[in-house]
Amino acid sequence: MGAVVGVVAAVIALLGVIVALGHVGYLAMLRNAAKDRGASGAATLEYVDGRWKVAGGTALVALLGLLLTSGGLAPDILGLLVGGGAGLAAKKALDSTRAQFQNRP
Repeated sequence: MGAVVGVVAAVIALLGVIVALGHVGYLAMLRNAAKDRGASGAATLEYVDGRWKVAGGTALVALLGLLLTSGGLAPDILGLLVGGGAGLAAKKALDSTRAQFQNRP
């Protein structure tokens, strides 16, 4: 039973890391595009610069959750909760960022 919980916890924590790094990558892409636009991308640069702490924080917490899954049953459950929670927070932050720049008719 402990091995199954460990595998499930590791997979969920890994998914949290992937989502968090996806948010970091999306912000990097937005920043690069805004820099290419020059003065017209200044508002986007300002927004992206304010989101780095959220993206970096969720990525670090998700990595911590993944590291916790290498222990016994209690650390596996804690890692599942920490990594999964960070992944959910990163997904919500990514959705918020995408909604800010979504093209609307």
